[in-house]
Amino acid sequence: MTVIPSISWTTLTVDCADAEVLGAFYSRLLGWEVAARDGVGWLQLRNPEGGIGLNIQAEEAYEPPVWPEQPGHQAKMMHFEVLVNDLDGAVRLVLECGGDEAPHQPAHRDRTRLRIMLDPAGHPFCLFVDGE
Repeated sequence: MTVIPSISWTTLTVDCADAEVLGAFYSRLLGWEVAARDGVGWLQLRNPEGGIGLNIQAEEAYEPPVWPEQPGHQAKMMHFEVLVNDLDGAVRLVLECGGDEAPHQPAHRDRTRLRIMLDPAGHPFCLFVDGE
């Protein structure tokens, strides 16, 4: 009989140039708590309600991704999809927390339901409202 190992996804790690800056951004934006830090460029955020956590890790050779992707430049490897109940309010909060609205917004996307934003390390992420 084959024993199936227990496998559980616990955390996603995001690289950046400054873990404290990016950690403060996501902590404020998501309302998550800093659960651990090593003091030299790594910290962990946890949702107080449980679930998957977010590690922030500084890398000396970090290069921000370019959005939209361009040949010969660092591309995004993934992005977050963040559900919000008030798109305009969420955009304002991202800006207040130190993020930016991406200059490029795809023309085929409904700007009243989805907005592409950039965190302080340059990672794109999407804010969206449910279409129901």
